[in-house]
Amino acid sequence: MADYRDILGSVGVAVDILGVIVILVGILFATSRFLFKQKNPLREKYQLFRHDLARAILLGLEFLIAGDIIRTVAVTPTLSSVAVLGLIVMVRTFLMIALHLEVEGRWPWQKPPPRDETEEAHRVTTG
Repeated sequence: MADYRDILGSVGVAVDILGVIVILVGILFATSRFLFKQKNPLREKYQLFRHDLARAILLGLEFLIAGDIIRTVAVTPTLSSVAVLGLIVMVRTFLMIALHLEVEGRWPWQKPPPRDETEEAHRVTTG
């Protein structure tokens, strides 16, 4: 049983590391896109930068939550560790909802508005 817990503990840590890597790569991507995309005005570049950062953080948080769940459920399934996991998931879920609202301009459970074809065509031509 100890080998099983060691393996799952390592998997949980690997998933955590992957979450951090996703966030770091997202920061690098967003920053390079902000610095080297010359076509858009500064205000649009800034908005795009914030959206890219928020998306990277959202995806990284998903991995971090998954790593916490793996370690807590498989490695240390005690009442106190599950309570700590619940608190961590609540805080990260609040952050994810807040970031989603910031990026999308709507709650995660709301349907996205129908896309305007002229807006989509503009987005494709401007990159």
